[in-house]
Amino acid sequence: MDSNQEQVSVLAVDDDTGNLTALQGLLSDLPLRVVTAKSGEEALRCILKQDFAVILLDARMPGIDGFEVARLIRERERSRHTPIIFLTGAYEDTPSMTRGYEAGAVDYIVKPLIPEILKSKISVFVELYRKNAALVQEITERTAAQTHLKASEESLRALASRLQSVREEEWTRIAREFHDQLGQELTALKMDISWIASRLPRDAHALLERAQSMSGMIDAIMESVRQIVARLRPDMLDQLGLTAAIEWQADEFQRRSGIRCHLKLPANGVQLDRARSTALFRIFQELVTNVARHANATRVEAAVRSDAGHVVLSVEDNGRGIDGEAAHSPKSLGLTGVRERVLPFGGRVDVEGVSGKGTLVKVTLPMN
Repeated sequence: MDSNQEQVSVLAVDDDTGNLTALQGLLSDLPLRVVTAKSGEEALRCILKQDFAVILLDARMPGIDGFEVARLIRERERSRHTPIIFLTGAYEDTPSMTRGYEAGAVDYIVKPLIPEILKSKISVFVELYRKNAALVQEITERTAAQTHLKASEESLRALASRLQSVREEEWTRIAREFHDQLGQELTALKMDISWIASRLPRDAHALLERAQSMSGMIDAIMESVRQIVARLRPDMLDQLGLTAAIEWQADEFQRRSGIRCHLKLPANGVQLDRARSTALFRIFQELVTNVARHANATRVEAAVRSDAGHVVLSVEDNGRGIDGEAAHSPKSLGLTGVRERVLPFGGRVDVEGVSGKGTLVKVTLPMN
């Protein structure tokens, strides 16, 4: 017998001890516990202590009669939906039966009781009680699981946000050190080479050519440093905002890949906090990099717009088109990275691909 069956109880209320004893005997072979009460007051006290699958209630009792007890039972939140069966004598008239139904009865059983009818009706309500208890337990467990899942998702979002923040802070620090320290040292080195070259004899052609070559190499290194710094943390993202940074990145992408990139950006920009601006810029970087690596495209259309409290970034290419399985595969590291970046903000990533026609990625972030 399971825990629900062990806990099922039936309340029998009658001022006649003999009737209560008879009821207990009739129901002794059913898997339930019979709780007895000899008055309406005692019945109400029992109802305050526990729940019952069904209440067998004598209609005519001294003091508080069965009709008043039923009314009080229905007024209590805990017992409002407990089925009540009135046990009544054959002499009850129609108005009395109507009064019982109005008080909350679900059925009448006329005395003397027929065991088979009594057991059949009680078994129905007991089974309903067990199923309801099982349903309540399932709902409770699912609610607890959903609460736990929500808490886990919030923790994951907080962790993802912290990781992104730490990574951006580290990239910013490295970019600053590259710019300040390495940039200054390269500038000083170029000045030294120029100083040495200016003091070489004019007929030392080999040394002069070597000095010029070294100066050119330093210029190339400085340009590489500039590009590395820009990739780590472009200054214009902090100084001019998201749309300007996207324009710069689109120009860089077009120059390096040879793929035409058309932008549609809001004239007045988009007002976002630093974290969201950084996330969308990095997402744009990742998406156009994916196009260059995998799409075999000749054109990219990108747009940023505001929509009902959200900012939407879309990137569409005319390449080979990603299939549905690849779009959601954990092996698609680029798209996985994009989803990780929107996670802390409760954002959404939608990917649509048509074979031979291209891919559209739409990223939606709440603005607040």
